[in-house]
Amino acid sequence: MSELKTNKISTNDQNNVAIDNALGLKSYDTAGRDALTSVAGDMIYNTTDSKPQFYDGSAWNNFSSAFSVQYLVIAGGGGAGSAQTGGGAGGYRNSYAIETSGGGGSTEDVSLIQADNTTLYTISVGAGGTGGSYSAGTSGTNGDNSIFGSIISSGGGAGGASGGSGGASNGTGGAGTANQGFAGGNGGGSYKPSGAGGAGAAGGNWSGNTAGAGGNGLASSITGSSVTRAGGGGSGGSSYWSPTRLQSSGGSGGGGNGSGTGTAGVAGTVNTGGGGGGGGLNADGGSIGAGGAGGSGVVILRWATSDATIGATRTGLTDGGVQTDGTDSYIVFTAGTGTVSFA
Repeated sequence: MSELKTNKISTNDQNNVAIDNALGLKSYDTAGRDALTSVAGDMIYNTTDSKPQFYDGSAWNNFSSAFSVQYLVIAGGGGAGSAQTGGGAGGYRNSYAIETSGGGGSTEDVSLIQADNTTLYTISVGAGGTGGSYSAGTSGTNGDNSIFGSIISSGGGAGGASGGSGGASNGTGGAGTANQGFAGGNGGGSYKPSGAGGAGAAGGNWSGNTAGAGGNGLASSITGSSVTRAGGGGSGGSSYWSPTRLQSSGGSGGGGNGSGTGTAGVAGTVNTGGGGGGGGLNADGGSIGAGGAGGSGVVILRWATSDATIGATRTGLTDGGVQTDGTDSYIVFTAGTGTVSFA
């Protein structure tokens, strides 16, 4: 027969039962728990999982345990266009510390995650867009979106197109996405391209005989050291005209440089979301080098080590494993699409 022993039970001001000391749940390991004859509402402490649990009438469940995850989600950069124009950086969304998001956006709110080992959160790392080729008659493409749960960063705009950050243009630069990236600069007319937009700055305008430079990216210390990512692509120059029209450099943070000799533009750096650099127009009959591809994006998560552990099986995703920085853990996803859980 069960027996309850107590020195004092009283009610507080809200008429709830209060006890003077901590309430200790009976402890069982998983095998011992499963051997119980349980009814809905039973509660125990599981020493195997180190979790308080309750029985819902059909299965044992962990008590809901939400914790905060900080994130940096960068989409794939846009590929350069077919006519010298560089690609825009991938959209940049950041909730770490007091660092800003792209396009001049404020630090976003952290995500509240359930550490129940069953709730799945989608992760997708956006690929960079392809560069366009004037000789092949193909245009550059936007980068792919990157995703963490409900957080979606938009792929960078191809040369001349809108996106996370806007692509470069011979006219009005492509628009960036609000709170993710800046617009491309404005060109000066036929074969006078601007620079593509970056997460931290708009692309440069055509100036004199020089293509606009790619807009700079943003620095984040979410992994413990400062790394700049999401720079816009530079645009190609031209030796076909006199005086020679000069190419421009990509923005800091992985933006590819433009070419000035009819060769291909430089691709954006992988896992930065950098835009591709535009190819250059050569004087050998007007050939234009192919545009550089956009750099792939990245998804980085950071949380207090004491709060949770991330699931060991992350099907479809490439990552560098869980790392630590002080009292925090973080993980860097560099490719793929899949799901993760926490416990």
